[in-house]
Amino acid sequence: MKKTLVDLFEESVRKYPDNTFLLEKTDKKEGFKPTTYSQVKEQVYRLGAGYQALGVKKGDNMALLSEGCNMWVIGELAMFYAGAVNVPLSIKLEESNDLYFRLDHGDVKFILVSNYQLKKVRAIKDKLSKVEKIIVFGNAGELQEGEIHVDEVMKMGDEFLAKHTMEEFLAVGQSIKNDDIATITYTSGTTADPKGVMLTHRNYTANVEQALTLVPIDQTWRTLIILPLDHCFAHVVGFYIMMSCGATAATVQVGRTGLETLKNIPLNIKEVRPHFILSVPSLAKTFKKNIEGAIRAKGKFTETLFNWGMAVRQKYYGESNLDSKGLRIFLKPLVALFDSLIFSKVRENFGGELRFFVGGGALLDKELQNFYIGVGMPMFQGYGLSEATPVISSNGPELYRFGSSGKLVKPIELKICDADGKELPVGELGEIVVKGENVMAGYWKNPTATAETVRDGYLYTGDLGYMSEENLLYVKGRFKSLLISSDGEKYSPEGIEEAFVSLCPTIDQVILYNNQSPYTIALFVPNKDNIKRALEAKGLDLSTEEGRKAACDLVKADVDKFKKGGEHAGMFPERWLPSCFAVLPEAFTEQNGMMNSTMKVVRGKVEKFYKERIDILYTAEGKNLYEQHNLDAFK
Repeated sequence: MKKTLVDLFEESVRKYPDNTFLLEKTDKKEGFKPTTYSQVKEQVYRLGAGYQALGVKKGDNMALLSEGCNMWVIGELAMFYAGAVNVPLSIKLEESNDLYFRLDHGDVKFILVSNYQLKKVRAIKDKLSKVEKIIVFGNAGELQEGEIHVDEVMKMGDEFLAKHTMEEFLAVGQSIKNDDIATITYTSGTTADPKGVMLTHRNYTANVEQALTLVPIDQTWRTLIILPLDHCFAHVVGFYIMMSCGATAATVQVGRTGLETLKNIPLNIKEVRPHFILSVPSLAKTFKKNIEGAIRAKGKFTETLFNWGMAVRQKYYGESNLDSKGLRIFLKPLVALFDSLIFSKVRENFGGELRFFVGGGALLDKELQNFYIGVGMPMFQGYGLSEATPVISSNGPELYRFGSSGKLVKPIELKICDADGKELPVGELGEIVVKGENVMAGYWKNPTATAETVRDGYLYTGDLGYMSEENLLYVKGRFKSLLISSDGEKYSPEGIEEAFVSLCPTIDQVILYNNQSPYTIALFVPNKDNIKRALEAKGLDLSTEEGRKAACDLVKADVDKFKKGGEHAGMFPERWLPSCFAVLPEAFTEQNGMMNSTMKVVRGKVEKFYKERIDILYTAEGKNLYEQHNLDAFK
């Protein structure tokens, strides 16, 4: 059966013509303006016809570089009506070489770009010999040679539709088949040359169907998309799932700077009143920090009430709805009382209708999940990757267990394999391998990588995990980023890293490293605010060498908590805990390339950048806690 994204869109317009599809705010003085499904269709047809008039042919690759907005969605859908393939690009690509690689490698002929991102394209357009036209939207001022405003393309579309029958225009989009490529989504760049993930139309529509077996959404629901639309998670769950259900998707008001856009998020949440939000751990931590800060600002009594209520509600709900509440049922009146006194008011800052978050990207720690279920806005862990379009599993309102990645979507095949590809029994740890209609067509112009990753229709994810007796998936980290001791034994570092960050006040970020070495080492980004407060209590500060040595002592004391005699002893095998560590002078960020757009630390880049520090740690000098680099990191 033919099920392309064009088919999906046409069906949704037929079913829900007058429902609001998109919500957008472009002016602070005005609210969010709705655009119905039928109105979106009209704009898609005009732009799609304009693309055809401009010379876009079936199979051409077009790039889309923009913040989340109506034109992002309309622009992509219109591409499909011209038979084109979208190459969505991250606005966080700051280096010209990163952008040039994707545009050149992706054989891009046309670029749709917002006025905010235009300067990036202009900086390299002389090198883009394959690009025929740059289509600009927004207030871009005077255009240069080779550029055309989207309004002009729309006018060309009007003229095209006046000269051709609707059947002639629609013939191109209707000729698209299930296995035709819809998008080429580039990986975040964990290697020097990112890979272009080819996702077909059926990959997308299949994953929409699969994801809806886990998440109950209907036409009354709203979401605010706060993640970048070029990322597969936001792409599928943010607007294609909403579109299939006749629901509403809003985008964050675009600011003049990235920081201004971020500041708009909490304001927009209150305005849109979403029923669910997609998130990643870094955003979840920011929301948590803001909630706790607002509570503290109200005074000691409110803070105490909040903490009491949080303890009661966390005890009542527990870490799973699969477990019997037992005697906890007697806490129900207190749960309701605290909810009316404080937590319902907290939720009002999120619009008052938020039912849950769905977390993607890195794994959520239990502390974070416990916090949100206490507040009454549970954050459910999901799992997926771009190569699987992306959703593979998720917790949800109907079933959740903290620490797990939830139930598998249906239909999908999943097996856990050892290093030789042999399937392992339930409960055993190995590589997560999946098969289904959501598995990518391959990597663009990279048959070698495709053959390594997709074998006999199975996607070898590179992630480590196991299936439980409850038929829940547990993801434990990267299969390919294991710690490997000198005797060949392997261990996933993510659990230890997560524990360090959540249980050590002095540690903000961490990477563990062992590549067949005698012992494991760590690279720590310190939490300087917490360290400064701890030093102040001792009458010290970081301006003196004594204070910086004391800061090193504080970090070591936190690490030692996990070793024999410490309060967290036995949590992890001691051989995998760091024997020594390096304190780093700056955080892992997107700006320095050590964190990708999904807020995951890019191990390869961190290890490459700090190779000298890593090498030093395997010397007598590096074992010295007060090694000069460590002291200098606190300056």
